Amino acid sequence: MTDAEQLRAIKSQTLALLAELTAQPKPTYYVDGQTVAWNEYLGRLQATIDWCDRKLAGEEPFEFASQAST
Repeated sequence: MTDAEQLRAIKSQTLALLAELTAQPKPTYYVDGQTVAWNEYLGRLQATIDWCDRKLAGEEPFEFASQAST
């Protein structure tokens, strides 16, 4: 599996998890002195997706638009 394929898989899995969590939102709550903050978790998932997008953009070939005239 290439790096680009791994990045696409990570992005796909993260998007699926994000969709699942936003379909059934949960409140922030406390358990045994620990905070479970779903908004922060959703933010981290979105940051993972953004990171994958940046890495995938770097994997793609780039083109320069140019035009010659005579």
